[in-house]
Amino acid sequence: MTDREKRDSGLLFDYTADPEMGREHWSCNDKCFEYNNTKPSLIEKRKAMMKELLGKTGEDFTIHSPFWCDYGYNIEIGENFFANHNCVFLDGGKIIFGDNVFIAPHCGFYTAGHPIDYERRNAHLEYSHPIIVGDNVWFGGGCHIMPGVTIGSNVVIGAGSVVTKDIPDNVVAVGNPCKVVRAITDEDKKTVFSYNK
Repeated sequence: MTDREKRDSGLLFDYTADPEMGREHWSCNDKCFEYNNTKPSLIEKRKAMMKELLGKTGEDFTIHSPFWCDYGYNIEIGENFFANHNCVFLDGGKIIFGDNVFIAPHCGFYTAGHPIDYERRNAHLEYSHPIIVGDNVWFGGGCHIMPGVTIGSNVVIGAGSVVTKDIPDNVVAVGNPCKVVRAITDEDKKTVFSYNK
């Protein structure tokens, strides 16, 4: 099994052992650099750049600079997608977003991880586990989503959360580690957002 096949299967792999993965990574970084240095007012040009970089997009999306990812082709975004400034997507594994996903500044989605023991970690071994996000999800500022997490639909992830486990549909979740704090109900249509009410 090649290291790319190991990566795509969620097994430990050595990124440095596959020169093509390295070329893809640096090419993607160059494209991110170009995107991040393109005037924000050039909306259609920037949208075309993202459509070329990402694996799948809807027609209605906004991604503010700076934005960084590892490969690009492993990222899929739905319609009405919004990512604010300074988001990082480590997409060795798939990162899939549904429709109507809003991401505040300084958020990270990390499919990549490393062994706990230093011997294997120092030998350049890592893994990539996919992140799946449903429809109608809002991430507050400074959220970090860890490898292998699935987040349901109609969810709010509170600012500063570190999401290490799956989150079900129709809830507000917050914290480090992120935990469900309450259900989202029809009462929420009558008030301003609150984590605890």
